[in-house]
Amino acid sequence: MALRFIGIIPNSPDTDSPTIWLDDETGDLLIQSYKATEEEVQACKEIGSVPGHSSDVPDHETIIRLPKVMLQFIPRPDSE
Repeated sequence: MALRFIGIIPNSPDTDSPTIWLDDETGDLLIQSYKATEEEVQACKEIGSVPGHSSDVPDHETIIRLPKVMLQFIPRPDSE
């Protein structure tokens, strides 16, 4: 795996640091951020996504809250 550091939340303390890395081989993002609260997870389940698709969160997945300031680090295709 060839990871590349993309960004960290500006002015974050040493112990509270949402971070984004890019896997250069797959183009996938690895994101460290805040866990969504139970209330937030429940709200996501209630809203759902694609009709007919389960709104349960499988054990191998999680919902995170990514601070708005971190959006600047998400890579965009050159055309955007």
